[in-house]
Amino acid sequence: MSVHSGYKPRGMYFEDFMIGNSIVTSRRTVTLTDIVNFACLSGDHNAPHIDHEFCKTQSYGEPIAHGPLILAIAGGLQCLSGINDGTIVAMTGLDEWRMHLPVKAGDTIHAVITPKIKKLTSSGIKGIVTCDRLVINQRGETVHSMVISNMYKCKPHQPE
Repeated sequence: MSVHSGYKPRGMYFEDFMIGNSIVTSRRTVTLTDIVNFACLSGDHNAPHIDHEFCKTQSYGEPIAHGPLILAIAGGLQCLSGINDGTIVAMTGLDEWRMHLPVKAGDTIHAVITPKIKKLTSSGIKGIVTCDRLVINQRGETVHSMVISNMYKCKPHQPE
């Protein structure tokens, strides 16, 4: 018997997503280490992210997180919520991504994911779920917003 034979996905299947029913993730504090590590990983060493003296001359006053870093953290928070575990097939699109406010080291963010469109694929065994995803800071402000589409498995057919 395989060690994995008892595995049961804990994620949401296509059918489990309800239009308009929001999913709220856990929170995560963004650190200066996150910002520096992302600059090194991505090669994006632009002044707003790493030059403290430059940042003092800007309205935000200190280094701010890269937009793609916040996008990645929001994806990680969605993953940590469990909804993708064993049921997500692929991300199929990201639209209308906007950065509304800067995210600084010490800000704590979470995501609110609200399904707005569901479409079964032609195979009938997968479906696309399109969601509004908001990233909210500790003050309740929306710092990023986007429309994200992911493909999920449909529930396995149970024998009658």
